[in-house]
Amino acid sequence: MNQPFARRNFVKSLLFAPVISKVDFTNNKANPNPIKLKPSLNAYSFNDPLKAKTMDLMDVLDFCSKHEFEGVDLTGYYFPNYPSVPSDEYIFKLKHRAHQLGLSISGTGIKNDFTNPDASKRKEDIQLIKNWIEVAAKLGAPVIRIFSGVMNPKGYTWDEIAQWMAKDIQECVAYGQKHGVIVAIQNHNDFIQTGDDVVKLIKLVNMEWFGLILDIGSFHQGDPYAQILQTIPYAVNWQIKEKMYENGIEVKTDLKRIFQIIKASTYRGFIPVETLGQGDPAKKVAIFIQEVIKALK
Repeated sequence: MNQPFARRNFVKSLLFAPVISKVDFTNNKANPNPIKLKPSLNAYSFNDPLKAKTMDLMDVLDFCSKHEFEGVDLTGYYFPNYPSVPSDEYIFKLKHRAHQLGLSISGTGIKNDFTNPDASKRKEDIQLIKNWIEVAAKLGAPVIRIFSGVMNPKGYTWDEIAQWMAKDIQECVAYGQKHGVIVAIQNHNDFIQTGDDVVKLIKLVNMEWFGLILDIGSFHQGDPYAQILQTIPYAVNWQIKEKMYENGIEVKTDLKRIFQIIKASTYRGFIPVETLGQGDPAKKVAIFIQEVIKALK
């Protein structure tokens, strides 16, 4: 399981460049291993029908099997009785069905907020993450997705919040390691807004079984491609979205460019996609996955 963390040594010289717009990938030898990127679907793409219970996770699995996905990220919110953990019977039923359909479970995720200055509330979220680490292990999911948080409590600096956040995360990561599950934080334009924020927090945690869910659509400031290059050494999973922000302006994602960057790195594995916004999610996902497959070739 050490390979995902070797990515942190990817093109170190690039991390210190003040501005990065384009890179020549033609002779890149960052990773001698064959490039293997496998499309996966983040279940959040079907948030509305899943929340309305007009669709369930079994339906998501069936959809993925029909639309050339190799994996699926079964977000915890959509399990029965979340945030309580599901029964083993339900977990294993999903796992069995995924296997029958030839799908891997690429990850899962929960909601937490480690920006809360109330240590007792954060302790509850630590326990929530530990509970769902056990679910991830039973599912066979290699990664569990967590968040930093959305609060901006008065009287505390970013660095002070990051210090207690790092300690909370370290407790979760140690538990994840015992269960063979990587704990990964998603940059989500909340407490973590920039590539610099990502690097500072990951270095504070400084644990092998901790990494980044690299959300390409959540760098709202500056050049997103430069920040992806800055943070890709820490990526253990992804959120590939239809739209990105360039200097605060929403634009269509240049998938070819994104996949050039990923292929030039040492990252190998699942690239979960997530569609957002209005419209029929089944239609949106079906269109987007074909764009992703085309761009991967």
